[in-house]
Amino acid sequence: MSEDIGPHQTLHPKHWMAAKGYANGVAATGRMVFTGGIIGWNADQEFETDDFGAQVAQALLSIKQILAEAGAEPKHLTRLTWYVTDKQEYLASLRAIGAAYREHFGRHYPAMALVQVVALVEDRAKVEIEATAVIPQE
Repeated sequence: MSEDIGPHQTLHPKHWMAAKGYANGVAATGRMVFTGGIIGWNADQEFETDDFGAQVAQALLSIKQILAEAGAEPKHLTRLTWYVTDKQEYLASLRAIGAAYREHFGRHYPAMALVQVVALVEDRAKVEIEATAVIPQE
């Protein structure tokens, strides 16, 4: 069942099981905002922790700050692509990830994909997230 969520429309065929924590598709019109791959280091490009959940929290905060530079908010997110170095560590951290996600993005769930990779460019990085947002035209 497709549903309007603020400035966007989620795309969900009626006969599909409900998606939990993400949308299968999102339609939006407006000014597009893209981030690069954002990792869990601070504004000084320093890692404060090697904890997976804490790195996710920092990456989400950084994405929120980048969106703000364009006048966007988390509700404008249409897609997130997550790259993780360890799927099991991701799964073991779901509670912390969920808490960090709700803290920074609320209950807005864009289309998402998660991929396990062999490594990320920064050796201490455990997660890298790319974001796409669409700011509705006034």
